Amino acid sequence: MTQTAINPTRSQNYPEWYQQVITAAELAENSPVRGCMVIKPWGYALWEHIQANLDKRFKATGHVNAYFPLLIPLSYLEKEAEHIEGFAKECAVVTHHRLKDDGQGGLIPDGELEEPYIIRPTSETMIGEMYARWIQSYRDLPILINQWANVMRWEMRTRLFLRTSEFLWQEGHTAHATAEEAMAETKLMLDVYADFAQNFLAIPVIKGEKTESERFPGAVNTYCIEAMMQDGKALQAGTSHFLGQNFAKSSNITFLNPQGELGHVWTTSWGVSTRLIGALIMTHSDDDGLVLPPSIAPYQIVLLPIYRNAEEEAQVLAYCQELQKSLQALQFQDEHLRVHVDKRDLRGGEKTWQWIKKGVPVRLEVGPRDIASASVMLGRRDLDPKNKQKLEKVALTTDITSILAEIQHNLWMRAQQRLQKHTHEIHHQQDFETFFSGGDICDTDCRGGFALCYAADVPEVEAIIKPLKVSARCMPLDDNTEGPCIFTGKLVRGRTVFAKAY
Repeated sequence: MTQTAINPTRSQNYPEWYQQVITAAELAENSPVRGCMVIKPWGYALWEHIQANLDKRFKATGHVNAYFPLLIPLSYLEKEAEHIEGFAKECAVVTHHRLKDDGQGGLIPDGELEEPYIIRPTSETMIGEMYARWIQSYRDLPILINQWANVMRWEMRTRLFLRTSEFLWQEGHTAHATAEEAMAETKLMLDVYADFAQNFLAIPVIKGEKTESERFPGAVNTYCIEAMMQDGKALQAGTSHFLGQNFAKSSNITFLNPQGELGHVWTTSWGVSTRLIGALIMTHSDDDGLVLPPSIAPYQIVLLPIYRNAEEEAQVLAYCQELQKSLQALQFQDEHLRVHVDKRDLRGGEKTWQWIKKGVPVRLEVGPRDIASASVMLGRRDLDPKNKQKLEKVALTTDITSILAEIQHNLWMRAQQRLQKHTHEIHHQQDFETFFSGGDICDTDCRGGFALCYAADVPEVEAIIKPLKVSARCMPLDDNTEGPCIFTGKLVRGRTVFAKAY
């Protein structure tokens, strides 16, 4: 039996494998606060790269950043009944503004607030209040604002990165003079998310619209990108919402059009979160730990000095530092290479496996013999750890960016092939039920997958799929075909993707 760095393996216990990858890569751990996590430096570096890349994309499309309060007055949420109904069970409520001594060496809340505050589960209502102050005329439109922030949704069952009570995210909120302009914004940001997921994270996604039951509370239309994890489950990787005039009316955001007529603006919201790190882990990682696309890796290359004594140490470290400098001058995806020399006093094998488990794309081992031959030993994270090649120093500096591009492409192709292999057209309700109850109607080694079928967006279908613990993930935007619903027989336009999901 092949020895692996992560136990259990994916095939033995996928949920526990996921937790062990996070631990081995030192990405995050549970905090003393129930349902909240501490994101460690290696994990936070991933979020910083996500944030930096997305922020460039947002600004390139005309958006600017702002910041809004963490606390939202309860009365603001009460203005939008459907919205608060969707979040009511997840809200954390602040009712007091100070503490006092309880007389027994402890502390108790004191100073009850006249109106409770909600720790933001999302900021629509607060931002709506501010937009109502800022907007008077069509000349004030559009407003294209994004916020990088933390939010809280009191989750009962949590899992690091995928579902925590507090998480980091960005939320874009825009206001427009016409419905057409707002809808164009909604779809533009969906495209931004899809391009980011596929070309930066190497995660293939399906762009689609959510069914009515899965729609964001208060939205007219919700669009999303759905990704397939290695266990065949779906993960919603980003959403973009056309809110119509619902929030504008509840917050009284009005403007005068060029004809001098008073009307409500049309709004959108869109966001992604630290859940993307969970998607990254479950899309690319293996039984030896985290696997990172070079685009997002905190270090794309790690140099591992190998020496036996002080004399060799000085010689090898000098060689590594010279190599680091030359590599850092090169660029991959329009950024200088991120190169690290591991100078820690650890055995070579221990160092190597630590970086394998952290997912670093390229490892370069350098010892006295390599210096003598002006070369390095190169290991790639997309290949078996035992698969190493000798590369001349000159060839390394000319080939390394191509090697990184090849790793990025290989990870993308593996994920794309998985999505294609495990997406199945279903034509009968019985086959649908067999597929999601563990029956083998197709050749699948990921114990599930996506079912693509014609399905009416009606409550009767929801009642059928709920016992199977399946949900409608999205209705793909590029599907204009027609066919009979496999559950009701009604003629519907476009198919729906169903899956078990995180």
